[in-house]
Amino acid sequence: MSIAAEIPTAHTPPGGYGAEMPPPILSGCTELLVDGAPDLRGLWEVLSVEVRGQPMPAHPLIGNRQRIEQAGDRLVVTGGGVIHDMRCDGTVENGVHDVMGADFTTEITVTASYEKGVHVLRPQQLGETASVTRELDGEQMIWNYAGRFVARLSRVGDVA
Repeated sequence: MSIAAEIPTAHTPPGGYGAEMPPPILSGCTELLVDGAPDLRGLWEVLSVEVRGQPMPAHPLIGNRQRIEQAGDRLVVTGGGVIHDMRCDGTVENGVHDVMGADFTTEITVTASYEKGVHVLRPQQLGETASVTRELDGEQMIWNYAGRFVARLSRVGDVA
């Protein structure tokens, strides 16, 4: 059995990974998800986006895809050119230490946790009260980006 802690942490390559997603990071890892973790594993596509409660049918995120891998308390989000690999234990040390997808150079530090069945990210650059969440709503996922937008995603494939 392979556990998540044995797999090296992945980071976004300089300039982002380009047009094609790299291979999964946690492939072959058989560690069960920790208690309280929602099962977000899969390839997800953005169906709709709202900004301040208003539908944005032409938002640039619509149609974008992100892959989520999970094992143990580890979660990896790959999408938009970035790879954000984290342990969801609420610590700065094991959170995301990577770059923003907006420019692939601005460094970010983000704590990650599972709270009441929701994946919660707290980007240190946005202040103590800001959070980015991913949670299941039936067969879909709701991605709330610090109140800046709320996206609804559909699972369109497996991690592989």
